Amino acid sequence: MSSCWGNHFKISLFGESHGEGVGVVMDNVPAGVKIDPQELLSFMARRAPGKDRTSTPRKEEDLPKVLSGMQNWITCGTPICAVIANTNTHSSDYQEMESAARPGHADYTGFVRYQGFNDIRGGGHFSARVTAGLVFAGGVCKQILAKKGITIGAHLLRVHGVSDTAFDPVAVTPETLLLTASSSFPTINAEAGEKMRVEIEKARLDCDSVGGVVECCAVGLPAGIGSPMFDGIENLLSSILFGIPAVKGVEFGAGFACADWLGSQNNDPFYMDEKTVKTSTNHCGGVLGGITTGMPLLFRTALKPTSSIGKEQKTINYITNEECTLKVRGRHDPCVAVRAVPCVEAACAIALCEILSSAHTL
Repeated sequence: MSSCWGNHFKISLFGESHGEGVGVVMDNVPAGVKIDPQELLSFMARRAPGKDRTSTPRKEEDLPKVLSGMQNWITCGTPICAVIANTNTHSSDYQEMESAARPGHADYTGFVRYQGFNDIRGGGHFSARVTAGLVFAGGVCKQILAKKGITIGAHLLRVHGVSDTAFDPVAVTPETLLLTASSSFPTINAEAGEKMRVEIEKARLDCDSVGGVVECCAVGLPAGIGSPMFDGIENLLSSILFGIPAVKGVEFGAGFACADWLGSQNNDPFYMDEKTVKTSTNHCGGVLGGITTGMPLLFRTALKPTSSIGKEQKTINYITNEECTLKVRGRHDPCVAVRAVPCVEAACAIALCEILSSAHTL
């Protein structure tokens, strides 16, 4: 099924943007893990909409109702099911778009794929609203991994020409990775964050949008996790990251930049730090042959500008097959990359739980 992910540690996302709710079912979560509900809610609040003008004015509390799999916030080992209610929907905003394909959206492709039975309100199951369930699952996974000494963190690296301070690929610390968790805007450098806000606000006032790049890192992973050829760290992470709406690219370590380098520039020299094998650089992003090196796992995710913009655009009526114009109405993020930061962290945590579960080390 298209919205299920994982072979050992599995998740299944369900719901639509304007349905009764969205949620997730998690399978093969270890039994006996104590989950801190306040930490989980704080993590989910980072994704929740309506906090300021950099996100959609649609306000949702994103409070999960756990239906099964936990008792007194301790995992039972049975499937965990959590539902997040949709409480602030404006479905009437989408009535005039029932047959006009919104540029950049899955209206047309969804219509063709599901013979016209897809729910178009707010994007239906294609909506980023569905990531509320992903973030719940990722929040649980982050706490499971933290108990094993693994820390995951992400920040908004770039927005419309403005860049934040990048993670140190060799010496990033857990403390640095946790900085954005308590910030009102997910950057390491507050000044860069303010400049990003300016660019986002310019786009919003112009009825437009901007994209961004999210940088994510995990530390505390041992060497030797992952498998070639198709079960490698990069393979599995990429497959779940592309499940986040608006993601258009993923790169590990130096990524596409290394295509312009010499091998002598790109290779990471090994050395011994007492009895631990390390590399003096980390252009590979902590992965060689799909297997962890023990260095920080570092990757970046590119997100496109929000497709829903207030400018008039050319499109087609996919019922009558006639050309027309459309001005998208409703409430939308002028930059989806801002709220994508915890989504990327969540996807990383779920993927690492899957990899460790398959290695029987979770």
